[in-house]
Amino acid sequence: MDYGFAFLSAVDIYKDVAFAERKGLTHAWLYDSQMVCSDVFQSLALCAVHTKKIKLGTNVTNPLSRISPVTANNFATLNQLAPKRVVMGIGTGNTARRTLGMPAARLDQLREHVETCRGLLRGETVPYQEGERKRMIRFLNPVGGWYNIKDRVPIYVAASGPRTLELAGEIGDGVILFGTVGDSLLEYALGHVRRGAERAGKSLKDLYILVLTAFHVVKPGESLADMQQAVGAYVTSECNIFALSVKDPAELPADIRDDVMAFKHAYHTPDAPLETRHLDLYAGYVHDFKPEAHGALVTEKILKETTLTGTPDELLKRVAKMRKAGVKQIAVHGGTRAGAKQVIADLSKYIIAKHK
Repeated sequence: MDYGFAFLSAVDIYKDVAFAERKGLTHAWLYDSQMVCSDVFQSLALCAVHTKKIKLGTNVTNPLSRISPVTANNFATLNQLAPKRVVMGIGTGNTARRTLGMPAARLDQLREHVETCRGLLRGETVPYQEGERKRMIRFLNPVGGWYNIKDRVPIYVAASGPRTLELAGEIGDGVILFGTVGDSLLEYALGHVRRGAERAGKSLKDLYILVLTAFHVVKPGESLADMQQAVGAYVTSECNIFALSVKDPAELPADIRDDVMAFKHAYHTPDAPLETRHLDLYAGYVHDFKPEAHGALVTEKILKETTLTGTPDELLKRVAKMRKAGVKQIAVHGGTRAGAKQVIADLSKYIIAKHK
């Protein structure tokens, strides 16, 4: 099992990533959301020059923030800084787009972006289209140290909804899942990923399965409010995405369906002005828990179904189940910025050290 650290991009996040490397974590994932945090590629570049072996990736970029040749160039440049340590994580851009008040990318846009980037990063000549104009493109200077397209950059596709999960299984080298910790939710997600993989002549075992979630070791005497403060912001985000990603709630596992669907309107203010409502809704998104808005939704049940929250023994048992189901990496959200090192230290102490 690999273990990762995931957090909002920041120009000083390399300090936490270097700490994660020293603590035995294998991957570092930075968020690509331009209205929420620092630029992901500048932040990853700093991580690259301050670390030696930890793998670095976006969690996740999207097809609409940049045109595909620019996305490919960013990863090829990062690959020059950190050869064989770069992973391209991409999704439809839920946070990056919604914080602009805009919809996430369509699945056909995601597919096209992935196909173009994959070809360019392999050194191929590929089609590229803007409007009615279609041209063939490739990296023109593959030697000389401008960028690295010699060392492979795998592409992991992030997904939550059924159609996106199937697309991820079809076109991804790996799949990034969010909060699929409980048995039924993980089985639901992997079932759709398997279906997509089989369409492409692959099996689930051919894919690198990553689960990104929040992590918290429960201490004696902790209350639900304590746990909510530790992981509640992340629970609200991931469950809201799950609820919005299904056309029919019956698609979700029956044992948690109502709990998940309760989050459908977690970021919904119909009476606010359309042009500005997203500015208040997503302030502190995935970072600051708002008990007055979400406290009643984040129950202990849904918290434990969608995050690694529990006693040390409970956490070890849950990680073992996830590994048995085919998960190859667990990446943990760093919680608050001030508490990220503690999350890393706890993951190292209570999970990684126990599996050496």
